[in-house]
Amino acid sequence: MAQAHEEKKLKLYSNWGSSCSFRIRIALNLKGLEYQYIPVNLLKGEQFTPEFQKLNPIGYVPVLVDDEIIVSDSLAIFMYLEEKYPQHPLLPSDLQKKAINFQAANIVCSSIQPLQNLAVLKYIEEKVSPDEKIPWVKFHIEKGFEALEKLLKGHAGRYATGDEVFMAKFPLLSRLNEAYSELPQFQNAMPENQPDAPSA
Repeated sequence: MAQAHEEKKLKLYSNWGSSCSFRIRIALNLKGLEYQYIPVNLLKGEQFTPEFQKLNPIGYVPVLVDDEIIVSDSLAIFMYLEEKYPQHPLLPSDLQKKAINFQAANIVCSSIQPLQNLAVLKYIEEKVSPDEKIPWVKFHIEKGFEALEKLLKGHAGRYATGDEVFMAKFPLLSRLNEAYSELPQFQNAMPENQPDAPSA
């Protein structure tokens, strides 16, 4: 679980509500790695400060700092963690299952998440219309979820590609979400459990 103030080797620059950061918190928790959680307030624009831009010039979370190594982008961080910390593998050894995991992760990382992040929604609001934000998000999330449903249909067990947790994540997705949500590593990574989450 994340430690807010203790000095840890791994530092995760994160935001409680970022789905990309959420995926990395889950990966760190599943691997049993302790890390220092460093909150980045996206609504206040902390990702655009010169200090943060040195870590990630595009200004997105998450960013992982491992001693002198700085890695940004959730998929790059995931792959780095898998190589550097092989305990509790997050990718199956079976090549077909591994390929399905990569495909599912790519759908989320390329076809769903970036199309509904703050920068894109702000652009749509300013250049198109504020009324187009929700339909835009709904269209791209539904399109991505439909693709995930089709991709995972013949491969899912208790989790996305079998009975072990690997990197991939409408009835099938709901059932998978329930199964993942039972795991302590996922519960500890939940947005509402982060030190920078707004209190109710």
